[in-house]
Amino acid sequence: MTRFTIRLTHSPISRVGYWWATLVGFTWGFIWSTGRVERRNGLYVFTGMPKWTFGRGGSCVGRCYLTDRNDSDTVLGHEAVHELQWREYGMLLPVLYLFAGRDPLRNRFEIEAGLEAGGYLPRRRPTTAARAARG
Repeated sequence: MTRFTIRLTHSPISRVGYWWATLVGFTWGFIWSTGRVERRNGLYVFTGMPKWTFGRGGSCVGRCYLTDRNDSDTVLGHEAVHELQWREYGMLLPVLYLFAGRDPLRNRFEIEAGLEAGGYLPRRRPTTAARAARG
C-alpha cells in the first residue's frame, strides 16, 4: 500500500502560499505607498503607507514589509524572520498567527522574530563591563 502524505510546511504548497502573499503584499504596497520603495534585508520595503493599511508598526506579507516609517535596520532584521516564517508556512501563517494570539509577548512568531527588535520590549543597554570591553 502506498502512503500519501501532504506536507504543508517547507513544501511546494507553502512556497506557492509564500509567493501568493508576496504578490498580494507587493500589490497592496504599490497601491498605497507614498514613500520610498526599496529592497533591504531581502525584503521589499514600502514606506509612507497609511496607518490603516497595515498592523502595529508595520506588517510583513510574504517578502514585503509595509509601514509608514518604521524601517530601521533593527526592525527589518525582525521582519526578515517573519519573511522566513512566510516561507516555511505559506498561507498557513496568518491562521497560525491568529491562533498564537494578539499579545506579542505570548505570540510564538513574534518571540521567534525577537521582541526587542520588533519594538515590543525596551532595548537592553549594554552593561558597564560590556561598554568597557568595547573600549
